[in-house]
Amino acid sequence: MILWQTLRFAVGGLAANKVRSALTMLGVLIGVASVILLLAVGNGSSQAVKDSITSLGTNSLTVSAGSAAGGARATSSVKKLTVADAKALASDGDSSAIKSVAPVVTTSGTALYGDISYSPGSIVGTYPAYFETSNQKVAHGEYFTDDDVLGSRKVAVLGATTAKQLFDAEDPVGKKIVLGGTPFTVVGVLQAKGGSGFTDPDDVVIAPLPTVQNAFTGFGPVNQILVQASSADTTTAAQSEITRVLLGTHAITDPTKADFRITNQASLLTARESTTKTFTVLLGAVAAISLLVGGIGITNIMLVTVTERTREIGIRKALGAPRAVILGQFLTESTLLSVIGAGLGVAAGIAGSHFSIVGIKPVVIPESVLGAFGIAVAIGLFFGSYPANRAASLRPIDALRHE
Repeated sequence: MILWQTLRFAVGGLAANKVRSALTMLGVLIGVASVILLLAVGNGSSQAVKDSITSLGTNSLTVSAGSAAGGARATSSVKKLTVADAKALASDGDSSAIKSVAPVVTTSGTALYGDISYSPGSIVGTYPAYFETSNQKVAHGEYFTDDDVLGSRKVAVLGATTAKQLFDAEDPVGKKIVLGGTPFTVVGVLQAKGGSGFTDPDDVVIAPLPTVQNAFTGFGPVNQILVQASSADTTTAAQSEITRVLLGTHAITDPTKADFRITNQASLLTARESTTKTFTVLLGAVAAISLLVGGIGITNIMLVTVTERTREIGIRKALGAPRAVILGQFLTESTLLSVIGAGLGVAAGIAGSHFSIVGIKPVVIPESVLGAFGIAVAIGLFFGSYPANRAASLRPIDALRHE
């Protein structure tokens, strides 16, 4: 009965100042919703990065020019990667860990189809092994072949975004496009992989390496070499074999002076996950400030409430209301403010997470929902305790004299 009466008085006190109570709950709502949404964005970013990296395959390795140690040697006076390096890796008879090798050059240009002009995100020249190594699957049509590479044929495979921009609903397979003044026949369109950040992996044109070199880059170094290990368990062995072969082709005897670096998906994923976790924590810390501001708002509102109701408190105490009842009433009021505000904040946070920005979809973390709600309620109790204790400590005679 006492609990029910305390709750009834608390609800009546809040209802007497609806606008003030609503504004206080709004502060808590914003704090809770901010925590849920920002942590969801951080988690969604982490998931997008993870999906993007794992989509390349767990047994994929990337060889790039430059010293792994960085510094000036990484950008100057280093031997570039060449097609000969890739052929040396592919023809290494001592390695069973390497399944396939694909040298890659990347450039940019404008694609023309009829009256339509479009600049894809990248134009890639490579070998057919690139498709399997990078987990690129064809939606319709087919890949180009080793014979196309040997014959420097002018054929191309389009990413889903590029195909949509150039052909809209028309089937691109068999049609001709012009890249850098050179006509290419479209032989296939890749399955959409979806964007995961500021770059779109589907906005690409892939053609035989010598054809792209002849039309765009010249027959010089390649940007990188993709290597597919025979399985996920042999990536370490494949990395060792790549190091051994390239040290030989680059005439380097000291492994610490290697002018190339090898990245496998596992190490890249670990590094990216660490970065995105830090990013998520920072977002959560920023959002937590909103909860703190909401708590300060509760304190201010409850102090004003105690001041306005001083005579009421004096009358109740004069009629025999114990200190615990007064304390309980005002603590209940502050807790109700935080509970209702937190509940609305949870609803707003979950409802507001259904959006996508630069290819990232927020993923709500259940623990963040429970944590934000629990912290908001605890903040209501903590910040409401001072005004409640002040009200309960008033002497009846002083309270009755209050003007």
